[in-house]
Amino acid sequence: MMKASIRTGISLLVSVLCLLSMARPSQAEIEWTEKKQLKLEATPLDMATSPDGKWVIVLTPGELLVYSAPEDKVTDRFPVDKVFDKLAYSAADETVIVSSSSGKTLKFIQLDVVQKFSMAGLPFKGLENAPVTIAVFSDYQ
Repeated sequence: MMKASIRTGISLLVSVLCLLSMARPSQAEIEWTEKKQLKLEATPLDMATSPDGKWVIVLTPGELLVYSAPEDKVTDRFPVDKVFDKLAYSAADETVIVSSSSGKTLKFIQLDVVQKFSMAGLPFKGLENAPVTIAVFSDYQ
């Protein structure tokens, strides 16, 4: 009988300790690490990130800067009127939307990725300096 009451007492003690530990607020810490810093030539007014995290679009007075995370540099610049002061990114159609609060204007800018590749040394048919190039990639297997 004594062993049973000791076990019951220990079980009760463990239960009380568990309840007390749940009642106390947990003490969590946040760790952070600075990954990189990008120095810009102009003052950033606003920015947006593509859903995949590959691009950061930065609005500066008169210009949109496209920072490529994989290349770790600003890869493109697009001129915009200096009246634009806000930026949003629409993931549905990969469109940058800049707005002007003073001019009451929205501008929608479509971003398309254009892959560049060299045709040097490859067989071709037609004029070398033709305005349009059609490249065929195929796998005969």
